[in-house]
Amino acid sequence: MARMPSLPGLHLFSSLPSAPPPHDPSSASTPSTPIPIPKYLPPKSRILRTNPPKPPNPALKTFHRRSKYYKPVKDGVISSHGDRAVVIGDSGVSYLLPDAPFEFQYSYSEIPKVKPIAIREPAFLPFAPPTMPRPWTGKAPLKSSKKKIPLFDSFNPPPPGTKGVKQVEMPGPFPLGKYPKEGKSREEILGEPLKNWEIRMLVKPHLSHNRQVNLGRDGLTHNMLELIHSHWKRQRVCKVRCKGVPTVDMDNICHHLEEKTGGKIIHRVGGVLYLFRGRNYNYRTRPQYPVMLWKPAAPVYPKLIQEAPEGLTIEEANELRMKGKNLLPICKLAKNGVYISLVNDVRHAFEGSILVKVDCTGMHESDYKKLGAKLKELVPCVLLSFDNEQILMWRGKDWKSDISEDPSATLPSQARTNDGESIENGDLLHGNHHTIKTSPKMKLLWEKAIDSNKALLLNEIGLAPDDLLEKVEEFERISQATEHSYPALIMSSEDDSSSPDDNLESQDRDESNYSSDDDEDREGDLFDIVNPTVPMGSLPVDIIAKKLRPE
Repeated sequence: MARMPSLPGLHLFSSLPSAPPPHDPSSASTPSTPIPIPKYLPPKSRILRTNPPKPPNPALKTFHRRSKYYKPVKDGVISSHGDRAVVIGDSGVSYLLPDAPFEFQYSYSEIPKVKPIAIREPAFLPFAPPTMPRPWTGKAPLKSSKKKIPLFDSFNPPPPGTKGVKQVEMPGPFPLGKYPKEGKSREEILGEPLKNWEIRMLVKPHLSHNRQVNLGRDGLTHNMLELIHSHWKRQRVCKVRCKGVPTVDMDNICHHLEEKTGGKIIHRVGGVLYLFRGRNYNYRTRPQYPVMLWKPAAPVYPKLIQEAPEGLTIEEANELRMKGKNLLPICKLAKNGVYISLVNDVRHAFEGSILVKVDCTGMHESDYKKLGAKLKELVPCVLLSFDNEQILMWRGKDWKSDISEDPSATLPSQARTNDGESIENGDLLHGNHHTIKTSPKMKLLWEKAIDSNKALLLNEIGLAPDDLLEKVEEFERISQATEHSYPALIMSSEDDSSSPDDNLESQDRDESNYSSDDDEDREGDLFDIVNPTVPMGSLPVDIIAKKLRPE
């Protein structure tokens, strides 16, 4: 066994340390704390107020949107102050002001068809009062400026080259020899209908322009009317971009825009509208409306989802809701999207199923409820639930298919065969002809094509390929001859007694008819590029201008 070296004073198995020595208070002083303890002043005694606080003015009191205020209302005036009143009617809550052209509302396009049953706040007019019945809470008014700022409008534009003035477009466009004139009615302000080339000229600069009016979930609001007129002050066309719930019914938006503003929608692409102010528009004589100072609280409407909807019992409604849980949605709607085709998609889906579901995940609760209310009116359908941010609809017992079952609606009343003979619609129905279901618009196009020799109606179906090719080649020669032929006017020597003025009048009449037809045929081609056939500088007016130009 190895031996460990022994060292003096080393003990491997020493005992635990002994208890510390007793503390001697006389040997050392008490250590001081590193951070001094702060000394707070005693609280001041509260001074009792001798004057009690004044009660707040009710005009300055704001009611919260989620307050428990609830007041049932009926049709008629619910609040009035002189000539100013708050009215409940078919269009919801409206406001009457003296000398107003129509009843003012917060939103003109997004109004439910049902009447409200209650209001969520006291009936106040959201406009500035004619006087000041409430205490002054703002700053003192600014002193009147000594500078005289000139006012410009379309009838009085600034002189060219003026610095610091934005561009102001003149009234128009006008044909050669015509000038602007003051108008009072909508027809006088709009003037003559625009030609297609004028529409292209007005719309093209605004296609990539950011100056626009944004129309959201509230639709056409009252304050947008003044905003549109401010756009019309400097340009002839106002661009309106629509997004969200109102795009389900774009025809409704177009109707209210034209009715309230007095303009004319000259072009429409998806959710973008181009609103023309009129040829004789004058900003100074525009209708001026008061501005709403706040957004009124929406009234209370009847519930959209009923426990037992129309034509169903509670058991049947619950059974349909259970089936709807496993139903796949036909589409998923994005937030602030454009839902132009939603109504047609729901109608087509009802052709194959009695239930339809639309996924609205991520949208605001009020948005998809408004969507459900619009679909209920436009499709029409019966709403079953809004569970899990999805709209579940039933097509109802009175549902009728959009596809016509009458085969006579798919054929024209009279058509021509390849032999030039005319046959009646009844002969086609009783024969061995196959019918295809189509829309009335397609039927009208077929009728026009047959009448203009651009289409051929065969009276024989079972033709061999060679016989069919022969018929097609023969019809092709006939259609080309018809397309490239024009009516000729033969003048004999006996008819020379007519005066040249009559010939000029007839020529002008023919040209005017041709131009109107040409405009109707080119309604869809708004932005075709027209290449000039005459080189620049070769017209007689260019030669005269070159001679008069100083060297």
